[in-house]
Amino acid sequence: MNALLHAELLKLRTTRTFAAVVGIAALLSVALVGIAASMSHHDAPHALFTNSSVTYFIVLLGAIGMTGEWRHRTITGTVLAAPDRVRMLTAKVLAYSAAGVVLSLLVTVATMLVGTLILSSRGDETLGAGGLLDVLWRNLAVAALLGPLGVAFGALIRNQIVTVVGLIATAAVLEPAISQVAPDVGRFGPLAGAPGGVLGGVDAGALLAPGLAVVVLIGWAVLVFAAAALRLDRRDLV
Repeated sequence: MNALLHAELLKLRTTRTFAAVVGIAALLSVALVGIAASMSHHDAPHALFTNSSVTYFIVLLGAIGMTGEWRHRTITGTVLAAPDRVRMLTAKVLAYSAAGVVLSLLVTVATMLVGTLILSSRGDETLGAGGLLDVLWRNLAVAALLGPLGVAFGALIRNQIVTVVGLIATAAVLEPAISQVAPDVGRFGPLAGAPGGVLGGVDAGALLAPGLAVVVLIGWAVLVFAAAALRLDRRDLV
């Protein structure tokens, strides 16, 4: 497993996609926080540093990385090098979990630094060390679970365009619509509902408690991983 994990991490680090996603996510998040902190007063800066937008990048990173194996016809070579398909999928899940944590850590630290400096210069309330650590663990927990979820969805669906569009539509349209109609159901969603419960924020009262939300996210990841592993293990690669 160690060799497989190292190979997946090396593959991930040397692809342009990872560098591009990290760069775009960091620049966009810092820009959004900078604009938000500069344009209005914030009585609750906790929500300002919550990387809810980065969760989309993280889950898409995992999905693109997995579906890329089929898009670029490299899945056969990958399986020949690692015949145990479930172990191969597990290595990818762990690699993208680590990548999600790294991406979230970089973006969170950058946004905290920029946002705190702007808030301080305006005389607005800022978060102390305890508040910053609270935001940090929430962001990292979501990132650690959404990366694997993206990989699992990618292995289950396989088609890159369908997977990416489906994930975006689910997170941005389907789950919010369900939350409007049936809030008690929508807050259990895998891409917006449960992650929102972990991250907290201004609507925290309508979301799951952070601990329960983490459990729900783990449940989603395990469920989709199991379905993807079953399909990968029993069906042809093409």
